[in-house]
Amino acid sequence: MPDKQPGNFTVLTNEKHDANNAGPGPQHEDSRRPVRSFVRREGRITKGQQRALDSLLPVLGVDHIEGPLNATEVFGRKARLTVEIGFGNGTSLVEMARVERECNFLGVEVYRPGVGKLLLDVERENIDNIRVSTLDAHELIENRISENSVDRILIFFPDPWPKKKHLKRRLIQADFVEVLASRLTPAGILHVATDIESYAHHAMEVLEGCTRLRNTSGAGSFTDRPAWRPVTKYELRGTRLGHSVFDLVYDRA
Repeated sequence: MPDKQPGNFTVLTNEKHDANNAGPGPQHEDSRRPVRSFVRREGRITKGQQRALDSLLPVLGVDHIEGPLNATEVFGRKARLTVEIGFGNGTSLVEMARVERECNFLGVEVYRPGVGKLLLDVERENIDNIRVSTLDAHELIENRISENSVDRILIFFPDPWPKKKHLKRRLIQADFVEVLASRLTPAGILHVATDIESYAHHAMEVLEGCTRLRNTSGAGSFTDRPAWRPVTKYELRGTRLGHSVFDLVYDRA
């Protein structure tokens, strides 16, 4: 995506399956609730993170807003919108927002300690172009984000769900990709990155199958990491373990 300007992107958040809402048994999963691609691993919340969740999330969060989100009203200005699904602890999201002050960023994450950490960083660095959602990304994108409204959608290192019986839980699925593509502006970008080779090929197969999208590097090709994409802590860990990193960048066909 070297020919694209940094402001033309939307980032989306990674999801983990919510084990607490798994339902009464396997026989109910398909009929009563959608398959989720995330597990809600709460972990330990520090006092600072809890303070941020209590005091900053009501201000910077968007989940309380009814109906489709109007980005101009949410951010108080009209600017290119980036949505990141699964921002983890928010390090890369904060870095992008700091560099691209002219752009608006909506981060989506269900991991509350990570949300608290992001909010603390936003407060410390006085960043005013980030808003946050803690909703399931499917719910947010399908019900709260309008078509043709997002300039860049980013999904960095989503849960790979490597076991065969869990493949249906992967975030990158044909029906969801169709929804994501419909939310992009005509010049919008969908960017997926993973260090799991099997997931990379799965994602490419799904993305290549979406007629609304076009591989910016040519059909069947991965992309070199764009200079604007920060290297994440998770990515560095994978690199130390000998993992290759695969970037897939698609625009509206």
